[in-house]
Amino acid sequence: MLFSVNRFPYFGSVAPLAPVNTQPQDNRGIKFKNQYDSFESTNPKRYTTEQSIRRLSENNYKLQKILKSAGIEYRLNMEDLGKTLDGHCSDTVNIAEGIVRNLPFALETKADINAIRDAAYLHDIGKVFIPTEILNKNGKLDENETEIVHKHAELGYELLKNTNINPKTLQLIRNHHQNAQKTGYPKVDKNFYADLDLQILSIADKYSALTEERPYKKPLTREQALTIIRPDVRKGKINPLVYNALVNYTDEVALNKEALKQAG
Repeated sequence: MLFSVNRFPYFGSVAPLAPVNTQPQDNRGIKFKNQYDSFESTNPKRYTTEQSIRRLSENNYKLQKILKSAGIEYRLNMEDLGKTLDGHCSDTVNIAEGIVRNLPFALETKADINAIRDAAYLHDIGKVFIPTEILNKNGKLDENETEIVHKHAELGYELLKNTNINPKTLQLIRNHHQNAQKTGYPKVDKNFYADLDLQILSIADKYSALTEERPYKKPLTREQALTIIRPDVRKGKINPLVYNALVNYTDEVALNKEALKQAG
């Protein structure tokens, strides 16, 4: 193994993982001449076009209220959204899928891979409303700018909540910066529970963000990123089995890269 960690067992400071809702849903899509176009009706990319975002946001009272209260002018930042979707969000999808594959079988079967995958791709869609001068600021954000950026999770949820996206995916989008200790954002009530799917999404998002280059920082190495994330286990924010699955997945990626390098 390229990055040495102790394979520690589950411990009591992390809440037990609850089963995910496995009630069957009709995912067949839109019926057309007795055929179902399931790809077009379920592909999350359909919500990321400028036309779709304008349609979903312009008359959305709650979304407009959030923008106004934060002092954000209504303007769609489609260029930065496109870069985020093609880069960070697509990377988060791959990492989340890799984590699921590396979970112990009993946990892997409980993960809602479809909800995780869609939420991983759409989790930052709310950043389309965040001004580019804040998103791409070459330096530390001030308190007001930080508060504005933190609105993206709630904005993404409000943008998509009246679509046919399933409620599980919507909650993952809204809470992808939350954790089992409820110290993230946006605020949640006492009944909030950071389940397996949310832990997978949040750790995949964090690892991707740490290891990619952004205007205000250089990319961290795999070892640096895992070292930063590991204390979240001790603090009870992430189940150790989810963290170990991330370590094992990144082992695979590193070994594959090394094999390709040697073959070349």
